[in-house]
Amino acid sequence: MRAVLVSQYGGPEVLVQVNMPDPVASAGEVVVRAEAIDTIYLETQIRGGWGEAFGVELPYVPGGAAAGTVVSVGPGVDPSWLDRRVLAGAGSKGAYAELVRVDTERLVPVPDGLGLPVAAALAHDGVTAMGILESMVIKPSDRVLVLGAAGGMGTLLVQLAHSAGAMVVGAARGAEKLDLVKRLGADAVVDYSEDHWTDLVGEALGGLPVDVLLDGVGGALGTVAFGLVAEGGRVSAHGAASGGFAELDDADASARGIVVRGIGDLQFEAPDMVRLATKALVEAEARRLRPVIGREFALFDAAEAHRAMEGRSVRGKTLLIP
Repeated sequence: MRAVLVSQYGGPEVLVQVNMPDPVASAGEVVVRAEAIDTIYLETQIRGGWGEAFGVELPYVPGGAAAGTVVSVGPGVDPSWLDRRVLAGAGSKGAYAELVRVDTERLVPVPDGLGLPVAAALAHDGVTAMGILESMVIKPSDRVLVLGAAGGMGTLLVQLAHSAGAMVVGAARGAEKLDLVKRLGADAVVDYSEDHWTDLVGEALGGLPVDVLLDGVGGALGTVAFGLVAEGGRVSAHGAASGGFAELDDADASARGIVVRGIGDLQFEAPDMVRLATKALVEAEARRLRPVIGREFALFDAAEAHRAMEGRSVRGKTLLIP
């Protein structure tokens, strides 16, 4: 099979096309022929040098999820999996490839009425968004600020918060992205590249504070946004697209009664991952949740896909197509 291999950390150019032996399913595994491969921004950071912090050993095939069809099963695996459309769910390994070996505990059946690219687009972000929705317990009376609202995750969170009946302010960069966020259901949009953007959030909320901050950006933006949160509010600080997570003052959060959840609270074991992915796929099949697929690249244009993600030129999700 053909795959993408990283042999050294560096820029997108280290993503190299290679030929590898076809994987063989062991007990408890299947092999999936990938038809759409998910990408997440974290993969660009791991490729750029964060690998050791995440336990990645060189060389490695990137990618943690893909949607496709089961083409073989390992010893003892129920043969009914053969030829089924599935999501090789978050936590799978080596997904930047034509064939992906997957533990059956990470398989999620894809509903017949749902396209495989849509399923792939929900592999990571759909799971995380559903997990955030559960932990933040968003109510119709809440005022919600979504940072990074035009990204793969942000576009889902805007829709979910809107569906929960909350007042949603979406923050992103540039008129095109803000227009998208508005169309997805945000009550107001703010460009956080502007000076005093936090004042614009306050104006959009009628001078009231934020009840729920969903931070998909991190860094200085996330830290500043934390100051907008009301006493007794909730914060999901899950993003590091700016290069690092927001630096939040634990003592301040405690004094103000703010509940803070971080990326560590969104690392799900296989049963919860499958449960949350199934919920996301059901919502998508019913057209209540629409992942925004900004661009699709051929698998062997993975370097260009990473450049596009790092350059913030893609609205929503970036997928690889073998």
